[in-house]
Amino acid sequence: MRRLAVDTSLLDQSGWPDVPFDTWTRAALKAARVEALDRLRSDFEGLPIEPLYAPAAGCMPIRMRRPGWAAFQRVDDPDVARAAAQATTDAGGGADGLALVFEGAANAFGRGLPATEDALRAVLSGIELEKTALRIDAHPAIRRSADWLVALFEERKPDLRKVRLAIGIDTANIFAATGRLGMTLEALSASLPQSMSGFFAAGLPGILLEGDSRVIHNAGGTAAQELGHALAVGVQHLRLFNEARQPLIYGAPIVGFALALDQDFFAGIAKLRAMRLLWRRAQELCGIETPVETRIHVETSFRMASAIDAETNILRNVIALSAAAIGGADTVSVLPHSIALGLPDAQARRLACMMQLIARDEAHLGLVTDAAAGSGAIQALTDALCAAAWAEFQQIEREGGPLRSLAAGHVQSRVREAAAARANAGGSMIGVTIHPQRQPRAIATVPHPEVNTRFPEAITCERLTPWSIDSLAEKRPADGDAT
Repeated sequence: MRRLAVDTSLLDQSGWPDVPFDTWTRAALKAARVEALDRLRSDFEGLPIEPLYAPAAGCMPIRMRRPGWAAFQRVDDPDVARAAAQATTDAGGGADGLALVFEGAANAFGRGLPATEDALRAVLSGIELEKTALRIDAHPAIRRSADWLVALFEERKPDLRKVRLAIGIDTANIFAATGRLGMTLEALSASLPQSMSGFFAAGLPGILLEGDSRVIHNAGGTAAQELGHALAVGVQHLRLFNEARQPLIYGAPIVGFALALDQDFFAGIAKLRAMRLLWRRAQELCGIETPVETRIHVETSFRMASAIDAETNILRNVIALSAAAIGGADTVSVLPHSIALGLPDAQARRLACMMQLIARDEAHLGLVTDAAAGSGAIQALTDALCAAAWAEFQQIEREGGPLRSLAAGHVQSRVREAAAARANAGGSMIGVTIHPQRQPRAIATVPHPEVNTRFPEAITCERLTPWSIDSLAEKRPADGDAT
């Protein structure tokens, strides 16, 4: 095929005309057939959304790790032999990393690996530790899991310069998800430094402590509540180093965050941008002169996963993944589309992995650093989320920090209120409230053994349970638009 010569100097000579904001306003009024822009205003979880925004002047891109992100596959089958086979298949099938989800984790959703050292060793028996990144999501035995992992690394002696690791220790996440802790708050605070000593002594690189607020999101909380809670947990982690009289600069690099993104594309981008700005500001206020970059793990939302029309979840996952990519997630785990129905089968898991690889390696969504920088609309939403999240963070601080706030039920009360507002507002969900299938197609899932739900109980709180978009189907008219 003959190539056409392009005179690139024409690009230098051309330019975008400076269109006055009034011109855009008149065009919007004409297109919407309204007399004033006030009628076009909306909101996102109570935060105002204007119909038009000027470009965000002087907005510099937020620092992110680029290019791309690491694609993780969750390993959550209670059957250890099957889980080990899954892990080997995923690691050899394109996944960059494995997220080990043990029983009792907030994102196990009634499943999860048995919380034993034998299970961990079996799952990782066929995994090359230098090539496959690992993360362990917070669960009641997370500290013992860290010890098991340290022992495994000491035996297999991988090159630590090539190891990528995240152990998501977050006691507040466990407390909120299970409603119980195995020791008092005072004993917990006193024991955590000793629990971390083995990790430091082994010289393992990566994240050890996380501010994981997926449990807030999936229970129906707002983005501001999710961010504020994550920030409060992150600051609590830094306090551990302060109380141990250790420089905070040693603590900040091992603190990461885990967030959930749903199908609200622009809000997802703004949420990740806000998390980076919030953590940077918190580090500055803690006296860290050169704040470390924020490390964010994203999991697609469980609350947006429909059991009524599960295949529509594939499309929602694509949107959430795209927001994670453009918003600058460091690692991403896509929940298989059948997750709300039961334990996903091999095909659902493969689709979740291939979705990430196509978005990253074919669509190249992760090549640009902070692609949303300069957008007036996204910057305004980012700023609004920062302000609302900071207010939530300050409220949690006044309540004694995340653990004491949960123990007193304060966080749960605000999340319940947000979930009730979400349910009362209704909303349109394709396949749930709009165009529901008369006879949904059967989706395959995998039967699995029961998991342990009994955990040590020294202190209790109200447990946060997942909210689901399927609850909106109850508001669907009896003669709804079925197809």
